[in-house]
Amino acid sequence: MKVTLYMAMTANGMIAKADDDTSWVSATEWKSFSRAINRAGNMIIGRRTFEIMEKGGQFAVLEKVKVMVTTHRTGLRSSNPNVTFTDRSPRDILTFLRKQGFKEALVAGGGKLNSSFMKEGLINEIYLDIEPIVLGKGIRLFNEADFESKLKLLGTKELSSNEMQLHYKVLK
Repeated sequence: MKVTLYMAMTANGMIAKADDDTSWVSATEWKSFSRAINRAGNMIIGRRTFEIMEKGGQFAVLEKVKVMVTTHRTGLRSSNPNVTFTDRSPRDILTFLRKQGFKEALVAGGGKLNSSFMKEGLINEIYLDIEPIVLGKGIRLFNEADFESKLKLLGTKELSSNEMQLHYKVLK
């Protein structure tokens, strides 16, 4: 199964402000991100990312997408029947999605979740949509974890006159 990490981030590697605010992410980036999610048919996110997206109403345009939310909190519910809350390991989540017929999985944050998939060597490709902002404090693309991965640049794409997308292959 192909596993893609797709994130919007600041020019200095933050994916959200310290208070989880992502209002600086542009509509152009959101359209690009939405296309990737709909193409994969699923996404794997952490609980805080889920709460940000639910509060912002982003699930309305992703109603047919299978959403796996990783959390240790039991009893969480969503009005969207395609949302599953799980405390399974990254490998177990991928096995579950594969059994559901998915050929690709899209990992979409936050930093702790991103690190867990990278640490286990499960990410094949990374898309980074770089927004024209820097933050002094915030949530980093990857939480501190014991891993190192070399990347090969597969391409760049101008999303707008002020936004850039980087596409990498993770070298195994």
